[in-house]
Amino acid sequence: MGDAETDGPAAVEPDAPQAQRPQAPSRRPRSAWLVSVLAAVLIAGGLAAVWLLRPPMTEASAPPPSPTRSATAAPRPTPTPTPTPTGFAANTAAYDVAALPQVNVFAVVPGLPVDDAAFTTPLPEQAVALGSGAPIWADPTAQPVAYLPHEFAYDGTAVPVVEEQEHWVRVLLTGRQAVPSQGNPAQVTGWLRKGDVQLAPSDASVVVSISARTIDIVRAGVAERIATDFGWGQDGTPTPLGRSFIMTTRVVPEYGYTRGYPIVYLSVQSPTLDGFGGADAAVVAFHYHDARSGPISNGCLRVDPTAITKLSELPLGTPVIVNP
Repeated sequence: MGDAETDGPAAVEPDAPQAQRPQAPSRRPRSAWLVSVLAAVLIAGGLAAVWLLRPPMTEASAPPPSPTRSATAAPRPTPTPTPTPTGFAANTAAYDVAALPQVNVFAVVPGLPVDDAAFTTPLPEQAVALGSGAPIWADPTAQPVAYLPHEFAYDGTAVPVVEEQEHWVRVLLTGRQAVPSQGNPAQVTGWLRKGDVQLAPSDASVVVSISARTIDIVRAGVAERIATDFGWGQDGTPTPLGRSFIMTTRVVPEYGYTRGYPIVYLSVQSPTLDGFGGADAAVVAFHYHDARSGPISNGCLRVDPTAITKLSELPLGTPVIVNP
């Protein structure tokens, strides 16, 4: 047969060999698949075994929990409380003390109040006026009625404190509200501004008992008995009861009955005598006397040499309380 061209599509020649069809991919044997599955199971089981067989985690080895940030507000600063003023309000006004009556042993000042707590022990403190003197009030909400001098010839300027406030102190004073024939001559008191005085501790007091016939000097609550018998005022001229203080201590040679021992004068005066011995005052005192037992005096307290010596050693302003 030659190389002649044909007019149509070439016809299949029956005697030529047929072309091979592509083969489908071969399937994996079932046994191999089972092996893979078993291997995976064994690996997973091994991991589980490792997890189950690991040592338990103790509290110390446990990882700390992550801190949780709280929304707590910052603490507010505690405000400092403002102290509440106690007692009478402060008074900073200026006063001319020279225009006020002076409080001294001879003074009679109707505006001064009489002591209203006669048997109450004063505070362990005394006051002395600064400058030339300190104004005195009967009522701190009103105007001053007198002044306490810084110095006076017969003393009486160191005065015991009987009440203390933030701005004020109330003190015992010399002088009288009235003479006995015209009113109440008992122990007087007054208010002083703290800024006008110097305060100092007072560590002693004198306690007298007329009924027990005893006199004690008390220091820090400890009593020293200095007399077990003494003289006091007669019925017509009684010794004033209640609290007062040592005004001045001095030797008066003219009074022969004292035998040269000191006289310890008190701030309080006779409840029945306007004056005594020609003076415009009738001051009660401790002093020595040969006759010194029972109600025999004009109001003074008559003691022996030992007692008057100890009393004369006490500082001015020392409180004295005379009990019935």
